[in-house]
Amino acid sequence: VQLQASGGGLVQVGGSLRLSCVVSGVSLDAYAIGWSREVPGNRREGVSCINISGKNTWYADSVQGRFTISRDNAAKTVYLQMNSLKPEDTAVYYCAARVAYAGIWDGNGINYWGQGTLVTVSS
Repeated sequence: VQLQASGGGLVQVGGSLRLSCVVSGVSLDAYAIGWSREVPGNRREGVSCINISGKNTWYADSVQGRFTISRDNAAKTVYLQMNSLKPEDTAVYYCAARVAYAGIWDGNGINYWGQGTLVTVSS
């Protein structure tokens, strides 16, 4: 099982990025998918998650209204559209898969983690 995150990079304040998470080795439509982020020295925090059908989503307060999560089960890909980026969004972003959708993404119950992709927002 592999979750391949990509799309990170360097962007200026107010800019946008779209992260992608491609899942292989398992059927994407069996898992809720979420994004977490981590700044070195800090705890990894949940950013957003989406249930299997795509009809239910959750966002951390810090990104609500700026980030949008979506999924394409046929393409085995989950996206995180990040708009109006701020310096405090700078982090390594990780996607992960979880069998049960809990309405929040707190890092518990994760079945599979992907590798991270670095997002840097410059002021």
